[in-house]
This record gives sequence, C-alpha cells and structure tokens, in this order.
Amino acid sequence: MTAINGWYWQDKEETGSTNDDAKILSACPPAEKFVATAVRQNAGRGRRGRSWIGLDGNLFMSLGVKEELKDLGQLVFVVSLSLADVIAGLGAEVKIKWPNDVLVGGGKISGILMENGENGYIIIGIGVNITDAPRLSTLLYRSASLKENGIEIDRLDFLRMYLKKFDENRNIWHKDGFENIRRRWLQMAKGQGEDIRVVTEKGEECGVFAGVDNNGLLLLQKGDIVQKIYAGDVFYKEDKQG
Repeated sequence: MTAINGWYWQDKEETGSTNDDAKILSACPPAEKFVATAVRQNAGRGRRGRSWIGLDGNLFMSLGVKEELKDLGQLVFVVSLSLADVIAGLGAEVKIKWPNDVLVGGGKISGILMENGENGYIIIGIGVNITDAPRLSTLLYRSASLKENGIEIDRLDFLRMYLKKFDENRNIWHKDGFENIRRRWLQMAKGQGEDIRVVTEKGEECGVFAGVDNNGLLLLQKGDIVQKIYAGDVFYKEDKQG
C-alpha cells in the first residue's frame, strides 16, 4: 500500500474484484479517499448483474469516497465525464452513452459499477480497456480498446491521470453544483436530439433523447410528453442488438 495523487493506493497482482477489495478497505478506512487496483481481475462485475471481462494490460480500479446516497445519480456523471475528459485529452474522439458508458470509435471503452461500502463510503468500480477488449457475440454492445484506437498508455499512467481529473471534477461539483457537470456531459453525449430505444426492466420505450435532468435521469421526448427513465440500456438506429 502506498499513495498516488493524494489517494491511499492498494495494488494487487491478481484479485477477484477490486470493488470487493475496496469494500474491505472501507470497513477500516486507511484514508479519506482510497483506490484499489489489480494487474489481473478474474471476477469483475458489471452493471445490472452482468460480468466484466478482465483482460491483461487493462485497468481495473475501485475508488472509495464519501458521498450522500441521494447524490449518486449525479456522482455517476462526474465519474463518466472524468473518464471522457482523460481519453479526449489523449487525442481520441469520445462520446458518452447514458448513463455512463464511454465510447471511442463507436465501441465501449469502459464500464462503471457503483456499490455501497462501509462507514458511508461509496465504491466506484471502473474498468478501462487499455490494451485489449473482449470479442464475444454475447456482449450487449461492441467493445473497444484505447490501443486499437491509436492510444498507447500504461494502466498506471492512466490511473494517475484519472484520479487527477476525477478530483478536479468532483471539486467543481461540490463547489458549483451539478449544472457545470451536466452541461459538459451533454456536450459529449451520443444521440442527443435523435431517436433512441431504451430497454428497461419493464419493457421498451422509444422516443427522442432530450437530455438528462438534475438527477441524471434520461429525458425521453414522446410527442408532447417528456418521460423520465431511471435505468435502462440505450440503443441507437445503427445498433442491431437489444
């Protein structure tokens, strides 16, 4: 264990899930904020009960921060915007797909899963495809890696850049509120003003992507009605799956 960019840092050669490692740290917090990483992860979790496939050379990290549960809808936008900011700074054209998927070259470059820790901590699990991406027909969306999009970077260099950018955006959020984060997120959002399809646990909704509200809920324009979507998978006209 050591420090990195002001964060207490635990890095393992191999682990099941960095989220589980971070939860253990939260039971007896080593610092106000901490991050758990691993060279290899073999039991990663994704959103909505899915698995996250960990390939060698990629980044697996879980941040531990204290935030109010009522603010989690906004926090996830701070997390994904920070990822998009870092990747855009490396020279890639980046889009964000609601609620938190970061896309490069049309492929999903990262996954985010937030879970409750102990002592009021929120665990933010993030996987970033640095050198490789899974190629499985069962994946809901096409995946991509930074390397295949012309970006060569070490996982720890990316980690340092991400922690710095996350701290910057989190401070902006705490100081100025959500509007700055929401506005910048929407500037990178894929499909705003376009027809989309949203698959939820209750069924399927179609309409125009009209943005997000102050809680991060998707606004779906259906004629004169604006419907708020709490959770779901977004598909665009060019998507064949779903």
